[in-house]
Amino acid sequence: MKKKIIAGWIRIIIGLFVFAFGVHLTIFANIGLAPWDCLGMGISFHTPLNYGLSMTLIALIVLGIDLVLKEKIGYGTIIDALLTGNFVQFFNSFNPFPLNDSLWPGIGIMIAGFVFMALGMAVYMKSGQCCGPRDAMLVGLGKRMKKIPIGIVEIILWAVVLLIGWLLGGPVGIGTVISTFGAGIVMQLVYSVIRFEPREVKHRDVIEISKELLS
Repeated sequence: MKKKIIAGWIRIIIGLFVFAFGVHLTIFANIGLAPWDCLGMGISFHTPLNYGLSMTLIALIVLGIDLVLKEKIGYGTIIDALLTGNFVQFFNSFNPFPLNDSLWPGIGIMIAGFVFMALGMAVYMKSGQCCGPRDAMLVGLGKRMKKIPIGIVEIILWAVVLLIGWLLGGPVGIGTVISTFGAGIVMQLVYSVIRFEPREVKHRDVIEISKELLS
């Protein structure tokens, strides 16, 4: 059982690495901020917080919402918090190519990023050791909208996030609009192809896994 747990951690790390590459591609596309980034920037305009601290604040608020939605907090959540940002920074730092400066190639790069993000999420969620804060909120909301495809639930969530970010003055571009609607559509298509349903994964929290490790 311990070997299975450790194998799950390796799966999580691999999945987050793939997911982070997808996030990097959406940044490399250079055609606009994604909704969550738009919200973070909007908050920084109205508070003493800079962009990085604003995103940290958002993560804490989302984590609180996860608890209200009764989503479990597991090692996947912790590993996500520790590694994903660093993985994205790794790709941003070592990509030898200059940022894209054309619209249509940028759209293609962004869509490719959505594919990698969806695949990475599927890989690490299958470990059953819980999701990162935002993904946990997506799954939690999805469980309460069982008749709606998970990709459409993400579109609704991202649209609400974008609206709040825009109202706070966050910058909105063509990439922002594409992210809001495109990411959810691509996710639904990818999950239909690989036959993965995030809402059906049975997760175990930190306490459950820790008891198994110590037994």
